[in-house]
Amino acid sequence: MHLQATYLLALLPLLLTISCAQQPAQTSPPSSPAATLHVTTYDQSRLLQPQPVSLDTTEQADASLRIDPTVAYQEIDGFGYTLTGGSALHLSKMSAPARAAILHELFAPADDGGIGVSYLRLSLGGSDLDEYPWSYDDLPAGATDVALDGFSLAYDTLYLIPLLREILVIAPDVKLMASPWSPPTWMKDNGDTRGGSLLPDYHDVYARYLAKYVQAMAAEGIRIDALTVQNEPLHPGNNPSLLMLAEQQADFIKGSLGPVFRAQGIETKIIVYDHNADRPDYPISILDDPEAAAYVDGSAFHLYGGTIDALSEVHDAHPGKHLYFTEQWIGAPGDFATDFAWHTENLIIGATRNWSKTVLEWNLAADAQQDPHTDRGGCDRCLGALTISGDEVVRNPAYYIIAQAAKFVPAGSVRIASSATPFPSVAFRTPGGEVAVILQNNDPTDKIVAISDTGQALRVHLPAESVGTLVYRPRN
Repeated sequence: MHLQATYLLALLPLLLTISCAQQPAQTSPPSSPAATLHVTTYDQSRLLQPQPVSLDTTEQADASLRIDPTVAYQEIDGFGYTLTGGSALHLSKMSAPARAAILHELFAPADDGGIGVSYLRLSLGGSDLDEYPWSYDDLPAGATDVALDGFSLAYDTLYLIPLLREILVIAPDVKLMASPWSPPTWMKDNGDTRGGSLLPDYHDVYARYLAKYVQAMAAEGIRIDALTVQNEPLHPGNNPSLLMLAEQQADFIKGSLGPVFRAQGIETKIIVYDHNADRPDYPISILDDPEAAAYVDGSAFHLYGGTIDALSEVHDAHPGKHLYFTEQWIGAPGDFATDFAWHTENLIIGATRNWSKTVLEWNLAADAQQDPHTDRGGCDRCLGALTISGDEVVRNPAYYIIAQAAKFVPAGSVRIASSATPFPSVAFRTPGGEVAVILQNNDPTDKIVAISDTGQALRVHLPAESVGTLVYRPRN
């Protein structure tokens, strides 16, 4: 017995080797440690949730997507929100620790725990999401101030400017765009904050008013990268608002605003239109005017009318000018599945595929009653990306719409060539040399998408009714 036991012990390593060899092969495909996929599903069961990316190219794919990082299109300036006066008010009234936490979450890069918001649009003066309409030079009825001696940023110093300083500590490179809703009423033909038109006699005064704003913000340490001439110039029913037809906008730019900015050494970009995609003729007509176009960086769009491919129509007419997507609202109380799907397909994917350098949601924050807003035309159903109640924060659809892109596609990324698939998609090359691909599956069943570029192949398992952002490092 002693000899038999000794013999069995000697055979034990060999028996274990044979036993292990007879075990079934691992069924799950190998995953790539150099690729990540973050998924948000329409039912919210997954919110920016990471999942493995397969290297098993033998898997049968439902669609294929070819990426070519060597073919580049427009550079991305950023993804973000409009920081309205109401948004600034709610954020400013939070306790300092709570505000610091949400600002870090919004503006810190992904590797520091944030979603990397890199672009903000500001209202130049009051918007309809302020407590009341106002300008930087409000006067009693019948008074004028052509020298702009009464110009003051006083209201912005209450909430907006202190908040922007906190944001700039976290994200010093965040870009800021300013958009006026209305000039001071004494410059308008109806003397009202709502509607009316800018009097031609005040073109030069208003140009100096806009220049004074840029310079005053710079003196506060806040650089305005771009300025749209007028928010929604074909919608005079808002409060505040202004009707400014394309011919007048062209005259104002070439006769007043452009020369004033140039004479004063202001480098802030001038951007035209800032309204719906159903009127591409508006910006094209301005850019067709060589005197006006000489001062214009590009055109801005919303999508309350028209289709997103109108941006490409403007690009094709004037390929040397840039395009920006600057506003889209979500109506309260919001429907996550519908809103997330539509905004992702039309804006995050659609606008960038049609040459836009930005995608901005309207607006950053409101309270549970969608306050504040002005009377006589202010939006009373505009759901913020955040609902703020004291120090409590609820993250709404627009938060995730922007996060799905901003967290993985930082400013300075470049859109690159990608083939069409049955699923909406867009691809970028990041400043760090990675490739980021945003993929959308609107179907009610899971799908496998084969991703290939010049150096490697991947398989992405995209859940039913979801959006995934794939990030990988190309081999070449």
